[in-house]
Amino acid sequence: MLSAAQIISIVVFVAVMALVVSEKIHRALAALLGAVVLLVIGIIDFSAGMESIDFNTLGVLCGMMMFVAIVKESGLFEFVAIKSAKACKGNPWLIMIAFAVITAVFSAFLDNVTTVLLIGPMTIMLCKTLDINPVPFLLVEIIMSNIGGTATLIGDPPNIMIGSEAGLSFAQFIMVNAPIVVVIMVVLLVIFRFMYGRHLAVDEKNRLNIMELSAEDAIIDKALFHKSVVMIVLVAIAFMLHGVFNLETSVIALTAAAVIILISGRDIEVAIEGIEWGTIGFFLGLFMVVGGMEHTGVIEMLGNAIVDATGGNVVLMMIVILWASAILSSILDNIPFVATMIPIIMVMEASGIDVYPLWWALSLGACLGGNGTLVGASANVVLSGIANKEGYNITFMSFTKVAFPLMLVTVALSTIYLLILF
Repeated sequence: MLSAAQIISIVVFVAVMALVVSEKIHRALAALLGAVVLLVIGIIDFSAGMESIDFNTLGVLCGMMMFVAIVKESGLFEFVAIKSAKACKGNPWLIMIAFAVITAVFSAFLDNVTTVLLIGPMTIMLCKTLDINPVPFLLVEIIMSNIGGTATLIGDPPNIMIGSEAGLSFAQFIMVNAPIVVVIMVVLLVIFRFMYGRHLAVDEKNRLNIMELSAEDAIIDKALFHKSVVMIVLVAIAFMLHGVFNLETSVIALTAAAVIILISGRDIEVAIEGIEWGTIGFFLGLFMVVGGMEHTGVIEMLGNAIVDATGGNVVLMMIVILWASAILSSILDNIPFVATMIPIIMVMEASGIDVYPLWWALSLGACLGGNGTLVGASANVVLSGIANKEGYNITFMSFTKVAFPLMLVTVALSTIYLLILF
């Protein structure tokens, strides 16, 4: 029997999601209103609300948004975009493949939010030059960022949490998750070929214009360009080694922003203007709304229900955890769900159950499930925010119609893989 507090937390979450889907009001306002309702009614107090906010994620977002705002001043994005387009001979399908693969690989070794912050502006600039709609490219990049992040220990926050608690190494993630990630990427590229590849057309004049462009001429500030390249390499290395130095990713991102502002000589106002405050507001509210369900025990009930439904059968439990993680992570933030499931799996391990396959089911489900809807993962919200700011509208429904079926395909492939593996 659900308590009154649990019912209210569920109702508020559903109402916020309904407003986000309907787009009657801005999604940030919808999430913040939901948080205010929970605080005013007393479902969570201010301290619990603050504890539910993932300030590390917000720090990464703010830091990398400021970093990108300064790097953009150098012309680096235009340089890379022109180089990529010329290497692909101006063929939009080849450009889509190139950017999809680059996004996936970067997301495996950087966090996927950082990756889309770097790739998104390049994509929009390139598509403007070719006079084609960038939305299909951006949708592909969002999906590939979440898939690439699944491959490694550091690619997605759930993997970091699982690796830490289960004692799984970087090499183990590469050995177990990376093979199915490669298969999924190949399958999705085939699907994208049918969805977009045959319909992408570029005017021959625009294609020739691209081939005549000089990438070097796109560089606005050579000194800042070289500093930006060095900083991007250092940031990538720092993200990969953050566990070794025991540094939160937010510390790396904010440090990168501070250093690039300092060495570039740019006004800090330029960096601050680069922050997508609507995206930050949305995450603030959403963390509190999901925190309301976590605080009242709703998420823990969901986790226990998964265990009860399987009757202790490890193979059945593996499949249920995979699919439940994927579906729930597409509509909830996957971090509190994974945080709830970890202690449940550890209790099962203490009782003598072989839980090794369950860790991988949780990892694949939580990471791949982020592709289900626009609010399933941070990268989705961030890149759609960038697109909307540039005048290319990616709505909740337009994203979900494309991404949710593809998410089901990736989870189905993961199901077959896990059954063969374990």
